[in-house]
Amino acid sequence: MLLTDTHTHFYYETDAEKQALLMERCLVNNVERLFLPNVDVASIKMIDDLVAKYPANCFAMAGLHPCDVKEDYQTQLSIIHQSIAGRKIYAIGEIGIDLYWDKTTLSIQQDAFKQQIKWAKELGLPIVIHCREAFDEVFEVLEEVNDNKLRGIFHCFTGNLAQAKRAIALEFYLGIGGVVTYKKAGLDVTLAEISLNDIVLETDSPYLAPVPYRGKQNESSYLIHIAQKVADIYNISLNEVAEVTTENSKKIFRV
Repeated sequence: MLLTDTHTHFYYETDAEKQALLMERCLVNNVERLFLPNVDVASIKMIDDLVAKYPANCFAMAGLHPCDVKEDYQTQLSIIHQSIAGRKIYAIGEIGIDLYWDKTTLSIQQDAFKQQIKWAKELGLPIVIHCREAFDEVFEVLEEVNDNKLRGIFHCFTGNLAQAKRAIALEFYLGIGGVVTYKKAGLDVTLAEISLNDIVLETDSPYLAPVPYRGKQNESSYLIHIAQKVADIYNISLNEVAEVTTENSKKIFRV
């Protein structure tokens, strides 16, 4: 069995000993592929250091998180874009729109989102979308720039069935994480109407830990609990969930 965590901030743990234990627990639980979303300029080196340490398991992305789109965003974008030339990356992310914390930056978030989508198309890479309280705004951008080069993942998907189908129609995968294990979230009901072929698994660690660790710090090894919940929803084996979702991750990241 091989599980893929398509979205983990594993690199936030910088203590070498604790980092090694995190990876050890991942491997014990068959979580052997970890995709690392970039959030800002500072996290570039953190990601690169982790990839250098675990080249068979860790895969880098590059992007500016919408919550980090501030007045100096063009400078941040320039530095991140320049960093791509000398590195192997597998996606532009995480990028998108977040209106939960600050609605006043919508226009520059939209601009940063569009610029980074352009990078992805030029590089032949997928995008990994952060969307919080901004489905309409994200879809507006995606439908404006939609073509045969646009592809990616809706990270931490928590939308309704109509939003899920809209994302899938744009040929995006849905990133399913710990929220699917929360009783009142309703994501399990939505997922039951969606094909397993349209989802990938993620933890978003250290955030959004699944049951039975809800409220505690998340880690990539907990992906096993998310996968088991998905298996329960589809009434299939854990092995099948691992096989299909890992294959989906290979299709989107091409590795």
